[in-house]
Amino acid sequence: MPVTPLTTLKTVELEEEERLKRLNALGHFLDNAIRIPGVGYRVGYDALIGLIPGVGDLIGFGLSIYIVLAAARYRLPVSTVLRMVLNVGLETLIGTVPLLGDLFDAAYKANARNLDLLRAHLAARAQGGARPSDLGFYAGLTVAVGGVLALTGLLLFSLIRALQALLGP
Repeated sequence: MPVTPLTTLKTVELEEEERLKRLNALGHFLDNAIRIPGVGYRVGYDALIGLIPGVGDLIGFGLSIYIVLAAARYRLPVSTVLRMVLNVGLETLIGTVPLLGDLFDAAYKANARNLDLLRAHLAARAQGGARPSDLGFYAGLTVAVGGVLALTGLLLFSLIRALQALLGP
């Protein structure tokens, strides 16, 4: 059978579909694989892996970043990839707090959130290229960065004042 642009396109679409199935399976394994009896709430192995002292959060981070990198192969907008990285970063940062972080990890489910972002992008692309607005994300990011800068400035100012008071005039 000769290779035509149409058969090449179908092959690429099948490969993307298989990759998406694997990503969904990994996301389910990490965030929703275990159903808690009687409650009906689901947790994943990411929360259990995070219980391993020292390396558990690092392993979970690596698996989560793998999902982000694999999702980026779908030509996602930079803002969507940034959202994914922020999801993973937040889960990893708070996940390092003993016990409380593991509970947060079980509830936040960064991988499921990231796969939802990927599916929303793919659905928008299938409907003619329209994609969800990123204005809210950029506004929130601007406010967060501004808040961090303001807090840093306030802390620096307070530190300088305290040093002046300690060292004298």
